[in-house]
Amino acid sequence: MTKYIRRAAALCALLLVALLLNATRVQVFQAGAYDGNPANRRQTIARYGQPRGDILVDGLPVTGSRDSGQQLRYERTYTDGPLYAPVTGFASQVYGTTFLENSEDGILSGSDPLLSPFPLWNDATRAQNPAGKVVTTLDPAAQRAAYRGLGSRRGAVAAIEPSTGRILALVSTPSYDPGKLSGTGKAVRHAWERLNGAADKPMLNRAIRQTYPPGSTFKVVTAAAALDAGVVTDLDTSTTSPDPYRLPGTTTRLTNEIEGCEDASLRYAFEWSCNTVFAKLGVDVGLSDMTRTAGDFGFNDRLRIPFSVAPSNFDTTLDKAQLALSSIGQFNTRATPLQMAMISAAVAGGGSVKTPYLVEKTTTRSDSTVSTTGPRTLHQAMNPATALRMRELMTDVVTEGTGTNAAIPGATVGGKTGTAQHGIDNLGMPYAWFISWAQADGTMEPAVAVAVVVEDAAADRGDISGGGDAAPIAKAVMEAVLGFRDGSRGPSRR
Repeated sequence: MTKYIRRAAALCALLLVALLLNATRVQVFQAGAYDGNPANRRQTIARYGQPRGDILVDGLPVTGSRDSGQQLRYERTYTDGPLYAPVTGFASQVYGTTFLENSEDGILSGSDPLLSPFPLWNDATRAQNPAGKVVTTLDPAAQRAAYRGLGSRRGAVAAIEPSTGRILALVSTPSYDPGKLSGTGKAVRHAWERLNGAADKPMLNRAIRQTYPPGSTFKVVTAAAALDAGVVTDLDTSTTSPDPYRLPGTTTRLTNEIEGCEDASLRYAFEWSCNTVFAKLGVDVGLSDMTRTAGDFGFNDRLRIPFSVAPSNFDTTLDKAQLALSSIGQFNTRATPLQMAMISAAVAGGGSVKTPYLVEKTTTRSDSTVSTTGPRTLHQAMNPATALRMRELMTDVVTEGTGTNAAIPGATVGGKTGTAQHGIDNLGMPYAWFISWAQADGTMEPAVAVAVVVEDAAADRGDISGGGDAAPIAKAVMEAVLGFRDGSRGPSRR
C-alpha cells in the first residue's frame, strides 16, 4: 500500500512541477505574445481605464479625457481641436493614434517604462503607471495667426526658431476636430467615413506629409549654391543670361514674367525672380554641387519631429534641361512647407540647418522630467559668408521686390516669393509660396523663419501671387512670434 501512495505522491509532484513550468512559460516567456494578441482585450481595457496624459502648448493642456462609463472608459477630448490637429493627431479607441498621440503614446498612455518609480517595477507588479505629459515647442499666438491667415483656403504654414530648430507653428487647412474620432459609437464610424471621403482631405497634414513644387522659393538654394561654388562672386555684377533661355539639348525656350532679366545681376534676378537667370545658374553650378547643396538644406532626408515627415525631393539623376527646371523649383523638385521653413531658417541662422523638433520635453504626471530635446545641427547648408549675402538678397525682396507685403515696421524681414505651376500642361491653379525670416530691431538674431503655401491662390502673373496671397500670412505669424500687433511692438496675448 505504501508503494502506491509513494507513486501517487510522485505523480502529483510531477504534475505540480509541470503545472509550474507551464505557468512560467505562459506568464514569463510567452507573456509578450499573449499581450500582443489582438483577441486579448485586457490591455486595451487597461489602456483606456485611466485618463490619458495631456499635450501642452505654452504650459496649458490642449487635450483632456472624458469618462464615458463604457468598457473602454476614458475618451480623448481636444481644446481647439482643428487648430492643433496637425500636431496632436487623434487618439481613437477604434482607429488608433496619429502624430504626437502616436509617437508619444508610451508617455500619454502611461505604458512607458521610464514613468515607473523603479526599474522593472511594472514587469514585477504588472501595474499601470499614471500617464505623463508632453510639452510642445509651439507658440500659440503664431499657431493661431497661421490658422486665421489661411482661413478657408487649402494650404499649410510651418514656422521654426532658426537658432534651435524649435517648431513654433505647424498648421494645415482645411482641418478637422480629432475629438469626433473618440469613443466607440456609430458617430465615430460616420465621422471617419466622412473625413476620409472628403474631397479637400482635412486629415492630410499638408505641412509635413504633402510635398509641393516649391517654385521660385527654391531659388534660395540655387543662389546659395552659385555663391558657394564661386559661379557668382558679386551680387551686382551682370550675369551671362539670355532672355529667353533655351534649355540645353532642347528647343524649349524659358521666359520670364518680368522685364530686365537679360544678363541681370544676381541681386536683380533674385529680387524680381528671373527664371532665365536661375535656370542657367543651376546648369553652370552643375548637378554635383546643386545636389550637394540641396541635400545640405535637408532635401532627400528622412526626418522625425518626432513623427515622420515626408522626404522633400531633389533628383540626383538629371540631364541639363531637367537641372535647369529643377533649379527654379519645377520639374520633379518637391518640398514640404517644413522643408522650406528650414531653408529660410538656414539663411537666418548663418547657414546652419538645425534639426526641427516639436517636443520640448516629456514629464511624469507630477512634472518630473522624463526626457528632453535640445538643439542639434543637421547640416551646414552654406558658408556663413554666403548666408550673410543671402540675408541681404532676401531683405531686398521685402524692401523693394515682390515681397513687400511681408514688411514689418520695427523689424528686419527677409523673404522670397514663389509660384509653382502644376497639373496637366501646368494648367492647374498655381500654388502660392512665401518663405521668410524676421529679426526685431535691437535683438541679436532672427527669432522666426516661416514657410507658407496656399494651394488655391489667385495668380495672374508669376511670383506676385506668392507676395499677394502667402506673404500676408507669413507676416502675421512673424508678428505673433516677435510680439508685434498692428505694426507696433507689444507682448503677445496668449
